[in-house]
Amino acid sequence: MESGAVTGERLLVRGQVQGVGFRPTVWRVARELELTGDVRNTSSGVEIRLWGEAVSRFESELRAALPALARIDAIERVAIDAVRPESFVIGASEGDGMRGAVTPDAAICSACLEEVRDPFERRYRYPFTNCTECGPRFSIIETGPYDRARTTMRGFAMCPECGEQYSDPTDRRFHAQPIACHVCGPRAWIERLGPGTVNHEAFSMMDDVDAAGGMLMNGHIVAIKGLGGFHLACDATRAEVVADLRMRKRRRGKAFALMARDLDVICRYAEFSEQEAELLASPEAPIVLLRASGEPLPEAVAPGLDRIGFMLPHTPLHHLLLRRMKRPVVMTSGNLSGRPQCTTNEQARAELEGIAEFALMHDRHIANRIDDSVARVDLGRVRLLRRARGYAPRAIDLPTGFPRDISILAMGAELKNSFCLVRDGEAVLSQHMGDLEDAATEDDVRRNLDLYTQLYDHQPAAIAVDAHPEYLSTKHGREIADGRPVIAVQHHHAHIAACLAENGRSLDAAPVLGIALDGLGLGDDGTIWGGEFLICDYRGYRRAGMLKPVALPGGTAAIREPWRNAYAHLMAQMGWAEFAMNFADLPLFARLSAMPRSTIDAMIASGTNSPLSSSCGRLFDAAAAICGLAWDRQEYEGQAAMLLEAAIDPAALNEPDDLAYPFSIPLLGGRGLPYVEPLAVWRAMLGDLLLNTPVGVMSARFHRGLARSVVAMAQRLTADDGPDTVALSGGCFQNATLFRLVHEGLEQLGLNVLSHSRVPANDGGLALGQAAVAMAHLHEATAETENGREVCA
Repeated sequence: MESGAVTGERLLVRGQVQGVGFRPTVWRVARELELTGDVRNTSSGVEIRLWGEAVSRFESELRAALPALARIDAIERVAIDAVRPESFVIGASEGDGMRGAVTPDAAICSACLEEVRDPFERRYRYPFTNCTECGPRFSIIETGPYDRARTTMRGFAMCPECGEQYSDPTDRRFHAQPIACHVCGPRAWIERLGPGTVNHEAFSMMDDVDAAGGMLMNGHIVAIKGLGGFHLACDATRAEVVADLRMRKRRRGKAFALMARDLDVICRYAEFSEQEAELLASPEAPIVLLRASGEPLPEAVAPGLDRIGFMLPHTPLHHLLLRRMKRPVVMTSGNLSGRPQCTTNEQARAELEGIAEFALMHDRHIANRIDDSVARVDLGRVRLLRRARGYAPRAIDLPTGFPRDISILAMGAELKNSFCLVRDGEAVLSQHMGDLEDAATEDDVRRNLDLYTQLYDHQPAAIAVDAHPEYLSTKHGREIADGRPVIAVQHHHAHIAACLAENGRSLDAAPVLGIALDGLGLGDDGTIWGGEFLICDYRGYRRAGMLKPVALPGGTAAIREPWRNAYAHLMAQMGWAEFAMNFADLPLFARLSAMPRSTIDAMIASGTNSPLSSSCGRLFDAAAAICGLAWDRQEYEGQAAMLLEAAIDPAALNEPDDLAYPFSIPLLGGRGLPYVEPLAVWRAMLGDLLLNTPVGVMSARFHRGLARSVVAMAQRLTADDGPDTVALSGGCFQNATLFRLVHEGLEQLGLNVLSHSRVPANDGGLALGQAAVAMAHLHEATAETENGREVCA
C-alpha cells in the first residue's frame, strides 16, 4: 500500500448515465455525505471513486436522487487502496468508444421552456435551449464517450456565460454538452427553396422562427430542420394545401402526422385519455394515435382512417414556431415518399425544392437521422408502433439465463428495418430505418451499422439474419460476416422471441404458444407463412396450427392488389360456379368477371408465381376488397386492413355472438395440423352484401369472428397440459380491435398473455427476436462443447 493510502471504493455504473446530468448528481450526493473522490465518464460507463465514513450510504442516496432521464442498470463495486483526495471532483472523460448506454434525444423540459418564453431571460426565444434534462443527445453524437468534443456541437465555442454554467456543478446545465445561447450557439434562418427572396416582414416582425410560423398560418408549405431530420409542414386545416403537399411529396394515401402547440388545440380534433395526454407530454414526445373527434380535419390528412397521429412540440424551435398557431399543422418527414428524410441543408435545397416553398434551416449538424416515434395506448399500456426519436437507442436488458459474454449483430427484416447489437447482456435496437427496397434507405442502414459498431466498439461473434435468402438484410448480413457464423432465424419464430425477450421471459422457461399474425415470412416448407401458431421457446419451435394456406396469385402483385386475394380466397373456398350461381347479382361479381380470371386460374393451377400463403395480412386484404374498401391497389403496406378496421361500427361489436362471421378449425387434409377455415365467412359476407348490410357492421363481424377463431385455436393447443402462456406478435396485432378481442379472450381462458410494448409488434422489433434466438443457439452450442470436453477428460 502506498504511503498515506486508505481503503476506498470504486463503483462502475452502467445504464443511461451519460449526458443526463448523472455526474453532477453524483457530485452533489457525495458532497452532501461529506465523501471525497471523483467521477468520470469512461467507455464502460461512469466510474466513481469514494472515500469517507458514509460510503455505504452512497448507492441508496444516489438512486433516490437520479435525474429524470437517468437509469441505472448495474453497479459493480470493488475496494481500492489509494491516497485519499481532499475533495470530490468531476474528472475528464477517459477512453474511446462506449460500453455504456447512448442517451436518446429528449423533449424540452419545463424549466428550459419557461426560459425561452421569458423576455427577461438571456435565452428568450432561443430555439436551441437545453440542459442536462432535455435536448439533443443521440442525434448529435459522432463517437463516444458522450462529450461536447465528440458531438456536432464541437464547432460552437462556448461564450463566458455558457462556460460558467457548464463548469458549475450546482447549475442544471453543468456538463450539458449541447449548451448554447444566442451569443455562441447555432442559429436558425429562413431560405426560399427555388428562385426569389424572402420578405420576412410579411410574416413576422420578430425573428425567422416566428416568420416561419407566419408562413404556415398564411397557407405556405415550409421545410423545417428538426432534431433528427427535416419535416414538411403546412396548416392541417386547409384542405387544398394538405392535398397540394400530398401531391408534391407523392404520398398518395398514407396518413400525415400532425403537431399542435398544446393539448387544448388537440382536444378540438381528437379525444384522449389522461394516459395519452401524459404520453404526448413525456420526454419521448412520440406521435400518439388518437381517435378523431370534434372538429373535422380535411380527408387528405388521414384518408379513410378514424385515428389521427398527433404530437406536441418537442424542441424550443417547434414551440416558438407554433406560438401563434391556434390550429394543428401537418408535420411529416421531409422527403419524397419512400426515401430517407433529409438531414443536411444541402439535401433539403436539392430534394425539397418543388415540395416546400420555404425552409427553416439551422447550422447544427445532424449526425444521426432519426424519425419521430409512433405510439398508441391499448389495454392500459403504451405500445410502440415505430421506435425512433426519444426511445432509440435505449438498451433492453436480456432476460435471466442469457450469457453476458456473447456479442451478436442481428440484421432485422426487409420492411420497417432496424438492427440489433447485443453486448454485455443488453440488446441495443437501432432506430427505425425504413424499407430496404429503397436504395437510399439501404445505404442509410450501412452507414448506421458503421456508426453503432464504432459507438459501442462492437465486435459480434455471429450474425443473425432472417431465413428468407432474398431479403436484402439477409444478404447484407452474409456479406459482412467475414467468416463468422451466420444464424438464419425463421421470421415468425423471431417475432415470438422478440415478445418473450421484451417481457423478460428467461432463457430456460417452459415453451409458450406463440401466435404470430402478419403479412409474410418464409416458412420451413417453402410456402409463405403469416398466420402461425407455434409451440416455441428461444431455442426452437414447432408449427402447431395456422390460417388456411391460399394461393398468392402474382406473388408480390397480390400484396399490392387486394382484389387478387379476394379472388383467390373465393375460388379456394367455393369456386366460380357456386359464386356465380348464388352471387351473380353483386357488383363484386361484375368486378371480378372483368379481371383476367383465366390467367389467374392458370397461375394458381400450375403454381406459377402463386405460392401458398397462410398470411393474416392477405386475409384482411381479401375481406377489405370484398367489402369494397380496397380493390385495385394498396398505396402503402397494410392500407386495406387499416381501412377495414377504421370502418368498424362500434355498436356492431356488441351484437349477439352468433352474428360474428363463423370461422371453423378443421384438420389440414383431414388428418394434418389444425387450421382456421374461412369458407363460411365468405358466404356470410357475400350474403350480407346481398342484404345491403352496412360495411361498418360487416367489418365488426369479421374482426369478432377472426378473434374468436384465434382464441379457439389457442384453447385447443393449450389444453391437456399445453403451455399456460401465450405470446402475441406480428404486424396484424397492431390492429387495436383484433388485439383487444384476442387478448381479452385469452385472458378469459385463464392464460397468461405476453404482448409488445417497448418494441413494435411489426417487423421493427424483429431484430431483437433474431438476436435472442441466435444467443440461445450459441449458448447451447457452447454448453454442448464444454460438456463434450468434460466427457473426454
